[in-house]
Amino acid sequence: MSIEMRFIPLMAVAASLALTPVASHATSLHTHWEQYKAGRAFRHLSMDGQKAFGDILKARDLLAAGNTDAAIPALYDASKRLTAAGKASTKFQAAEASLQPAPQHAPATGHVPSTTPTDWIPVGGEFIASETLAPEKKAAVATANKQLQSGDTQQAAQSMQVVGEDVDFIVALAPLAQTQGALNRATVFTEGRQPKEALDALDQTLNSLIFVSQDFVETAIPATQGGKSAATSK
Repeated sequence: MSIEMRFIPLMAVAASLALTPVASHATSLHTHWEQYKAGRAFRHLSMDGQKAFGDILKARDLLAAGNTDAAIPALYDASKRLTAAGKASTKFQAAEASLQPAPQHAPATGHVPSTTPTDWIPVGGEFIASETLAPEKKAAVATANKQLQSGDTQQAAQSMQVVGEDVDFIVALAPLAQTQGALNRATVFTEGRQPKEALDALDQTLNSLIFVSQDFVETAIPATQGGKSAATSK
């Protein structure tokens, strides 16, 4: 499975949780949802970072379809949102060797590790069912992920009630400087009507992602810090 196909559902999950409001009559359900690993971890995600990668995926699809001119606005939006993400409190600095990648998602083929401390932005996440999970719970996780992909956060929360804590949640981290550099190259190539080179640059942004556990992110970004950013990011 290609890196962009693997990452698309992660972005859908992130965007749906970050952007879908919970109705007032579902307050108790929302409180219950916050007890899950995903509910806690999503307080640390960068809203601007999520939107930026959504723009990157949109631009990639347009370039792959031959719509070079149409990809330019999405690249501009991604650049602005990455800049905003770099100013928010959801980023943290660490050497890549200390990130403890999640075993469920090994680094992509062609991934070039950073050798110096860098700023990382949490940009997505996904429920992961263990092999020992009961079949009905595995089915509930699959259903919840599909519901999140379609933006139905409330139904996903209801689906996950039968799973409880018997599920892992992993978070996608993007290296800020490396991502901005590749995005800038993609923009220059796109404006120069060089779609193949632009696609290669965008693939570098996806190949640079590292997936880590929710526990690691909670340690790297204190809850109050991540919560503040999520509440104030525009």
